[in-house]
Amino acid sequence: MPRAGLTAERVTFAAAELADELGLDRLTMAKVAARLGVKDASLYGHVRGLDELRGRIALLAADEKTLLIAEATAGRAGKEALVGYADAWRAYAHRHPGRYLATQLPVEIDPELVAAAPGPRRAIELTYGMLRGYGLAEPDLTDAVRLLRSTFHGFVALEAAGGFAHQRPAQDSWERALDALDTLLRNWPAPRNGAPR
Repeated sequence: MPRAGLTAERVTFAAAELADELGLDRLTMAKVAARLGVKDASLYGHVRGLDELRGRIALLAADEKTLLIAEATAGRAGKEALVGYADAWRAYAHRHPGRYLATQLPVEIDPELVAAAPGPRRAIELTYGMLRGYGLAEPDLTDAVRLLRSTFHGFVALEAAGGFAHQRPAQDSWERALDALDTLLRNWPAPRNGAPR
């Protein structure tokens, strides 16, 4: 029987805080139970296990990150939208490293929960909307989304791991990378001979 006062949302938020503090890979049901002051078994009335809990963290993080990106890109287009989008992505990854990492992993959770969560769907809409400002259409939109996601995630992952040991500030490189992405998006290459566009 679920413990009074506990909800799936409360368990998820406690787990998300722990993931940020300890790292997603060090998150356990026992640590979440300790944070909430309950026995491990009390959690299972609200979540099925650690895989589901990680999936719920991913959905929570997707909602939070998408809200930041929506605020950062509202009323903007072109490079202004790109920079707002990218800076919001990076800021979220710095502020919530455990939650952010959860958004980069496959979600193992009830498909109905995924379908009901606005974050993932809204993230797609925001990303495609921002890229349409560059005049891109399918399949170039998908290719550009993959490029941006790879660039942003690669940068923040290397940053988090201490991978930028050079004396040049990472912020300077970030800004130049966004300049380069803007130039590329404005001059998107034509398809290769015979390739579908």
